[in-house]
Amino acid sequence: MPVEKLTARRPEIGADELITTLVPPPRFDGVRFSTYVPNPDEPSQAAAVEACSAFAERVRQAGAQRSGWRALFGRKQADPGKPGLYLDGGFGVGKTHLLASIWHEVPEPKSYGTFVELTHVVGALGFAEAVRRLSGHRLLAIDEFELDDPGDTMLVNRLLRELTDAGVYVAATSNTLPDKLGEGRFAAEDFLREIQALSAKFSVVRVDGPDYRHRGLPKPPDPLTDDELVASAEARPGATLDDFDALCDHLASLHPSRYGRLVDGVSAVHLRGVRPAPDQAIALRLVAFADRLYDRAIPVLVSGGSPAELFTPEMLAGGYRKKYLRAVSRLTALARDAAESPAVPG
Repeated sequence: MPVEKLTARRPEIGADELITTLVPPPRFDGVRFSTYVPNPDEPSQAAAVEACSAFAERVRQAGAQRSGWRALFGRKQADPGKPGLYLDGGFGVGKTHLLASIWHEVPEPKSYGTFVELTHVVGALGFAEAVRRLSGHRLLAIDEFELDDPGDTMLVNRLLRELTDAGVYVAATSNTLPDKLGEGRFAAEDFLREIQALSAKFSVVRVDGPDYRHRGLPKPPDPLTDDELVASAEARPGATLDDFDALCDHLASLHPSRYGRLVDGVSAVHLRGVRPAPDQAIALRLVAFADRLYDRAIPVLVSGGSPAELFTPEMLAGGYRKKYLRAVSRLTALARDAAESPAVPG
């Protein structure tokens, strides 16, 4: 039976699904504050758990007050403090775990999505309709917050201003402090007022530490031969097998918000002929693709080059360095998962 190809899939997401599907990905279904294990050598991690737990409780209490005051007086009670919590730190320190834990602690209605998914919601629904649908929520959780262009800066600043004015709390993760968003990627100084207005809405919680995915672990497995890759794909029900260049072309034809749906239900992804991304546009699509694979804990097997070689030294020296390093970290973890599976030939 032929192995399925991701390039044969063209997922669609209806407008009505865009809000209802804003929930944590499967990897983070079961996470809670109690399941986060702080590194004892990094006191900021334990402090972050306390800060996030306190923020979640504040959102819970504000939601109850908001409902009660609206029922009595038709307006919300003023709430002290900043409406946003911003988790800043390197990759692999558990920021997404903490963000999902906040989401799980807060009662409905609430939303959780990546920055890319959020901007797609606004683009698909229109700004006014997105605000209308989200403004009744207690919490908006935004993972991988990043401003890659001036349009996103203006859009998100306006969206968060509208939502926080309506009483919505916002929690976000990023590898970049809010007043440094966009730095190295566009002329951030031209939009400094917008960026400062955005950062003023957040209390920053720092999460330090080494990447937990590689703490004390051996180096990633070597790439398979093409024959081994095909044998592995054929031995795994639900696996896919694609040529790397063909997949890159396919990703370019889909909005990144669809990448999660692209790999839903896949047991393992096999990529033949992996090589360094030829340009930055492709590299950034691969980052988004790697994030969705990691969210769903889908093992990755490759032939040709290693996932660690996807991004050139020039890319790693540029403004997207942290994104690329996060993608390498996550793909390496998924390659290890695949190597530990009994379906790997050898």
